[in-house]
Amino acid sequence: MSIQENFGKYVFNKKNMKKKLPYPVYLRWKNAIRKEDVLDKDTADIIAHAMKEWAIEKGATHYSHWFFPLHGQTAKKHVSFLNRAEDGSPILRFSGKELVKGEPDASSFPSGGIRATFEARGYTYWDASSYAFVLDRVLYIPSVFVAYNGETLDMKGPLLRAHDMCSTNATRILNAISDTHTWRVRSYVGMEQEFFLVDRDMLKQRKDLALTGTTLLGGIPCKGQSLEDHYLGAIPNRVLAYLEDITERLRELGIFVTAAHNEVAPCQFEIAPLHEHCNVAVDNNHLIMEVLKKVAKDHNMICLLHEKPFKGVNGSGKHNN
Repeated sequence: MSIQENFGKYVFNKKNMKKKLPYPVYLRWKNAIRKEDVLDKDTADIIAHAMKEWAIEKGATHYSHWFFPLHGQTAKKHVSFLNRAEDGSPILRFSGKELVKGEPDASSFPSGGIRATFEARGYTYWDASSYAFVLDRVLYIPSVFVAYNGETLDMKGPLLRAHDMCSTNATRILNAISDTHTWRVRSYVGMEQEFFLVDRDMLKQRKDLALTGTTLLGGIPCKGQSLEDHYLGAIPNRVLAYLEDITERLRELGIFVTAAHNEVAPCQFEIAPLHEHCNVAVDNNHLIMEVLKKVAKDHNMICLLHEKPFKGVNGSGKHNN
């Protein structure tokens, strides 16, 4: 299979939607994300059924609303497609209601004691502007996360509102000064991701590094910030095999990885995707970090994403362009 054919094979993107959905339903989804129409229950049911059938073809057995609570990491709850029919027989079920709304609970998320447990209900809502994808036999549905009273519990909701506000005002200004009508304005960002690779057996000898992702003890390195001859140097074969594996997996998830190179610090590297719509770029960056860590273990290495895991040595973590 060619690179073009393999690209986005595990993503329920526009290409796969056009294949799986009746064209009028596809148009209603498209109008909904453009804020020109409301996604009604019947449309959601049709999309959910098509998404489920496509995900099962890709090996998925569960689905999950994938969201970003305010602890800086991703969160998810796996729910099986397998259900029980009225006659007691097994059935694979996924409805529009389950696609649009989930209930992951919120009682154990950090709250600082500001709410009682019985009030700690949380809900996830499908972000239809970001594509669902299959990873490790689970259909992931990008979502926003809110409290039982509608209070924002994540960073994605504010990001979407900020983007809508920018688009509304920029569109208004452009239409006031231009003869060409503008429907919307989209903001893009390119998120470069830096990371350190450490041999797994060597990492086990440093409990501080294994437990916290950064060194807490030890002497200052003999060469620290001055060590810059590693930058853009030859990539070791072991790391090159790792990067090739990473690139292939990210392509399957529809992420355009355009560059990979040595960074300044020893064992520090960087990959850079193409600029993408800011909401999708953030989702992709979380995916990139997850895949970086997962694949490193297959190569008997540990991927460190801390921006400065070694005191006195170069490292920055991430760049937003």
